Amino acid sequence: MYGAARKELPYAPTPYSYVPNPVVPANISLDEEVKLTTTNAERDLWDSLAEVYSVIVTLDGIEKAYIKDSITEAEYAEACNRLLKQYKTILSDETVSREFKDLESFKRRWDMECPRGTERLRIGLPATVEQPSQASHGASGVQAAGSAISDATENFITFLDALKINMYAKDSLHPLLSDVITSVNKVTDGDFEGRGKIVQWLIVLNQMKANEEISEAQARELAFDMEQAYYGFKSTLR
Repeated sequence: MYGAARKELPYAPTPYSYVPNPVVPANISLDEEVKLTTTNAERDLWDSLAEVYSVIVTLDGIEKAYIKDSITEAEYAEACNRLLKQYKTILSDETVSREFKDLESFKRRWDMECPRGTERLRIGLPATVEQPSQASHGASGVQAAGSAISDATENFITFLDALKINMYAKDSLHPLLSDVITSVNKVTDGDFEGRGKIVQWLIVLNQMKANEEISEAQARELAFDMEQAYYGFKSTLR
């Protein structure tokens, strides 16, 4: 009716329309894997930090399961000790430790909470060691009980001797003090004078770096507290 058919207009004004250039190759392939790291060292670092994240979350779950009696004390102690060792082993690497900074900084960076796991890492001991129960006793019978007492006494003396020869490094003292509390718990689940000090010093040492040392003043205070704890322990045997 109006003559020639109307010419179809472009979808958008021609000056602003986009025409693909078949000559320019695409630089991005949707089938290509995106690499988060460029070197093996970077990959190992992020793998280690991911493992730390996993340890914190898993430990928090283990703590909740133990509180709800969903796992036995033996299962809890085994899992907790394994996770604590993994945590310390991973962070013994200087590169990982430097990137990690500290527990609270790491949690803020990755928006974590995990309060129970955090507390267990701060203490560095399973709850069964920090607050032993009758089920944690391995000794049975007079002879076995005598052996447990002997072990605990020997561990107290070994620790005090280490302080006398100026062994002040965390990586020297922490294992020895852990042996003290573990052996004591095999003898008695009762509280005694100085027992709380053992746990407090374990927490202090646990928060230090492996190569850090306590001061002379701390060493004197620690020796005094351990002597009092030893006498308190002996008083439970009477």
